Amino acid sequence: MNLAKIADWDTVMQLSDADVQPETAMKVKYNGLEITTLGQTLKAGEIKNRPFTINWKGMKMNKFYTLLLVDLDAPSRAAPSQREWRHFMLYNMKGNVMDSGIVQAPYIGSLPPAGSGFHRYVWPVYEQNGRLTVTERPLQLSFFGRGGFQSAKFRIQHNMKGPVAGTAYRCQWDSDVDKIGSQIPMQR
Repeated sequence: MNLAKIADWDTVMQLSDADVQPETAMKVKYNGLEITTLGQTLKAGEIKNRPFTINWKGMKMNKFYTLLLVDLDAPSRAAPSQREWRHFMLYNMKGNVMDSGIVQAPYIGSLPPAGSGFHRYVWPVYEQNGRLTVTERPLQLSFFGRGGFQSAKFRIQHNMKGPVAGTAYRCQWDSDVDKIGSQIPMQR
């Protein structure tokens, strides 16, 4: 299996818009799909559901982690006024067990608007120093309250290490985006 080349973090995709380069690459496996290349192009329909497994070199089952998926280019790369739109956030995750921990932002697949070009989506994982207490109210499965997150600020505020691992992919609008987006409630 070829892991994403983490050394390309800044050169290929300019991912420092989210946070610093991770220590190592992370494997992200969706149903029938695995991210193997940093900047791999994926289709919205392929990633409409949350991945079923993640893993990285150095992962420890006795540690707690925070896992994010953010869109660096919301609503467009030319005008990213909602940069770091949270598609998913899980904290107090035990090791790489995605069914553990607290969901701060339920998973919403990639939904780049029509005409906005390719968006960069980043999966960073941070090592916690123990269990976190997050005072922000958990988000609902809706579009509200997700834009403008700041991964680096959150990492510093909670004294977390990392990102200890990460990967990224690209996605642009296709006909599946509208179908998937119509299933997300519009209310707060």
